[in-house]
Amino acid sequence: MKTDSIFYRIFLDYPQSFFDLIGESSAQENNYKFSSVEVKQLSFRLDGLFLPTDENSNLPLYLVEVQFQADGNLYYRLFSEFFLFLRQYKPPHPWQMVVIYPSRKIEREQTIHFGGFLKLPNITRVYLDELGESTKNSLGIGMINLVVESEEKSVSKAKKLIEKAQNQLIDEGTKRQLIDLIESIIVYKFPQKSREEIEAMFELADLKKTKVYQEAFTEGEAKLVLLLLNTRFPELSSAYQEQIQGLSTEQLENLAKAFLNFGSEADLRQWLEQNG
Repeated sequence: MKTDSIFYRIFLDYPQSFFDLIGESSAQENNYKFSSVEVKQLSFRLDGLFLPTDENSNLPLYLVEVQFQADGNLYYRLFSEFFLFLRQYKPPHPWQMVVIYPSRKIEREQTIHFGGFLKLPNITRVYLDELGESTKNSLGIGMINLVVESEEKSVSKAKKLIEKAQNQLIDEGTKRQLIDLIESIIVYKFPQKSREEIEAMFELADLKKTKVYQEAFTEGEAKLVLLLLNTRFPELSSAYQEQIQGLSTEQLENLAKAFLNFGSEADLRQWLEQNG
């Protein structure tokens, strides 16, 4: 799984983490829906958008870009695509752009062309290795930092996050979903280990047998698979979406693997006919 994909899953399943990251009230998450939007003229998508749920509010929309590799073309692409999006959709909201880097050394500012843009109050650049002490109590930021934590410290940090989630969160569905996100990050960081080995590392086997956990896990998997499919097939019918939401956890995992080889929506239809 690419690094930006694991971040987008965090933002999709636990949007409070994004608002903690930019220093906004976590209550803002109730006013937004995280999605991706296609710009049809040139057939590209803006994958990380927090759009206000109330079109009549003055809340800003947020474009989120996660960049973990040095890319001298990033700002050329980012600004051109975003302004085409504004031209096409003319959203009734002010805008904010948030670019997330692991550290400053990854960024390529291209100041000759974008120095002025990057000074705008609309644009926030977050460097994960520079987050202050005030962020330590945030579960969301803890998960984000776990993505860039060294392998040596990842397991102990993940265990502390799981303990914090179990102590701080009341809703069982949210608690299980957050624990699954933490485990998914560890799976991403240790691809050589099986999921069973990961579960054993955190002594989560009994927890994962509970009905509440399984329901929350399956719902989160379905959201992620639908986000990936909508990126490839933006006109995906509601019938397909309902069918995918009804798949089991094992079926969803198989669909996520098969998705990599889909060339058209016909491939998805065939897979669902054979496996749904």
